[in-house]
Amino acid sequence: MSTPAPKVVVFLHSGDYDRVHQGLAIAAAAVAAGRRAEVYLFWWALERFLQGRLDEPDFTPPREDVVDRFETRRLPTLRTLLEHLRESGLATVQGCTGSLGALGAEAQADSLADKGPIDGWVGWSAILQRTAGVVDRFYL
Repeated sequence: MSTPAPKVVVFLHSGDYDRVHQGLAIAAAAVAAGRRAEVYLFWWALERFLQGRLDEPDFTPPREDVVDRFETRRLPTLRTLLEHLRESGLATVQGCTGSLGALGAEAQADSLADKGPIDGWVGWSAILQRTAGVVDRFYL
């Protein structure tokens, strides 16, 4: 019997499109390789998910040349990467309760966990417990 591959953990703090894209792409690569992936959303990354801004690349400062390349090369959007993670059955996306409170968005929590892009809500105690000993951690 072989030992399962270690999981990959991605901590997304920035809401910048390129950083969120990179984090979800890392998780997508992990699940494509048969590894479990956990994505944790904080502050501005969480805000992007709460606002549903997952479809159109929006770079700051604006980079129309990069947006054009995204479209020309048919690079996946954040929503497409998220759907890949969901379909794999190997990934979870968790929102931080502290960040949720700081953003004043507690009213949105239940609907997002029920039918949205977020699987559940966790605080730092749970995050530290779930990620203890994980070597492959990415902070974006």
